[in-house]
Amino acid sequence: MKSLTSYIFLLAGICFGIIANGYFLKVSEGFTKFLPSIFGIIIILLAYFSLSKAMEEIPVGFTYATYGSLTTIGVTILALFRFNQVPNIYAIIGIIFILIGVILVNYFGNVST
Repeated sequence: MKSLTSYIFLLAGICFGIIANGYFLKVSEGFTKFLPSIFGIIIILLAYFSLSKAMEEIPVGFTYATYGSLTTIGVTILALFRFNQVPNIYAIIGIIFILIGVILVNYFGNVST
């Protein structure tokens, strides 16, 4: 059984990823605004640090699959509320498939070590 600390680091990485990718990359306007660019870079580094700590106990594939998919879902939700970017039906179906994939990987996936 993996320790709770690894999952806390994974959750922190996901949260940092959502903030960096979903907010600061948008408001940096292609890295033309200095402070949002700097904050985005710092926060994405925090996300990668958190992921590296999570990967000490959680397999790489599981960690990154969970991070990537839940960050994508989180960014989509953030964009909906912060920037009023409403996904169409195909995007919503895709997000549902992503969520199903996360559940399958985390509950039924197995890696031999």
